[in-house]
Amino acid sequence: MLYHYPQSFRDLVEQLMKLPGIGPKTAQRLGFFLLSAPDSVALGLAQSIEKARRKIRRCSICGNLSEDALCPVCADGHRDRSVICVVEQPKDVILFENTREYHGLYHVLHGAISPMEGIGPDQLTIPLLLKRIQEEPIQEVVMATNPNLEGDATAFYLAKQLKPLGIKVSRIAHGVPVGGDLEFADEATISRAFLGRKEL
Repeated sequence: MLYHYPQSFRDLVEQLMKLPGIGPKTAQRLGFFLLSAPDSVALGLAQSIEKARRKIRRCSICGNLSEDALCPVCADGHRDRSVICVVEQPKDVILFENTREYHGLYHVLHGAISPMEGIGPDQLTIPLLLKRIQEEPIQEVVMATNPNLEGDATAFYLAKQLKPLGIKVSRIAHGVPVGGDLEFADEATISRAFLGRKEL
């Protein structure tokens, strides 16, 4: 398909196809765009990727992405330091921050327990979380892992570890999205929405 194009272009398309959600046609479109774009755009993208890879690391406390030893959340003295929201990935922190409803701390696991993929508690930042809870005045841990088999297994595992420490453990509610129609929701979603009902 691309055999009549230069090898360097084929290599570019192949690398672009490794990005999530990018198929062959989209990769080709992006490749052609990058070749015809001004240097400031194409090389600017390459430099931004290189800079991000070089400068961004994990926060030494919560595991979130940061350019410094502490991420902006952990460095913020105005946060509620008695609550930790446990999420699977750094992108989940952004989702919660965008709601402007949560003002506590976070802990990023960088994945979820998945025996099928050989991922156990020690492959995640769970030991660091348990250490934090023993050293900091934490009163509640909110489990905000994904509502799937791996996310549930991770939440239940952590709850089992934390309950003996006298820490309140809660799980975010799952159910029908705002603006959604019940007819399009599956049985598991309806069940979770019903179980997570609140008094009006």
